[in-house]
Amino acid sequence: MKGTEQTTLHLILSAAMQEFLDKGFRSASLRNIVKAAGVTTGAFYGYYKSKEELFEALVGEQYDYFMNCFCKAQQAFADLPPEEQPDRLGTISGACMNDMLLYAYSHLDEFKLILCHSEGTRFSNIVDEMVEIETKGTHDYLKVLDNLGRPSPPIDERLEHILITGMFNAFFELIIHEMPLDKARHYLQEMRDFYTAGWMKIMGQ
Repeated sequence: MKGTEQTTLHLILSAAMQEFLDKGFRSASLRNIVKAAGVTTGAFYGYYKSKEELFEALVGEQYDYFMNCFCKAQQAFADLPPEEQPDRLGTISGACMNDMLLYAYSHLDEFKLILCHSEGTRFSNIVDEMVEIETKGTHDYLKVLDNLGRPSPPIDERLEHILITGMFNAFFELIIHEMPLDKARHYLQEMRDFYTAGWMKIMGQ
């Protein structure tokens, strides 16, 4: 019986993945998913209560892992002794972004859903969430520089938002366009070098 349940669940998730990839969350049809899975509507509702819950089942674990990795890197940098932070700028986050890239590539369909097909779900705000976290980390670092006697010139908040948003959009472009992994890792390193140097210039360091 357990094997049958696992098979039914696999059929539902497989059909849902394809439907969401083809049509996106908003336009995806539970009727089509149930039909493609070859199960009854009643059987479907034995596993999931809604289309939202089904989408969550497909990508929730990957999204949470990805965001936790990012938050841990931010915290690891903040936990460094203040005097070490200027010399380590970009190293911890760079290693984290590489790990996140590898993770995304090993769960490519899930991240395609998150990045391209999640409008109408909590996952569609991934860039905004990361920008908010990165912005807070940037402000905390500016305070560190100030306390070290190396204050940054004022940074326009709108420019800051544009630059940080652009950085994450550039990162996600690698995944969306499925760059060959070796090239994606190379591009990511080049991007990290570019943004780190740019921020150091803006911060007067």
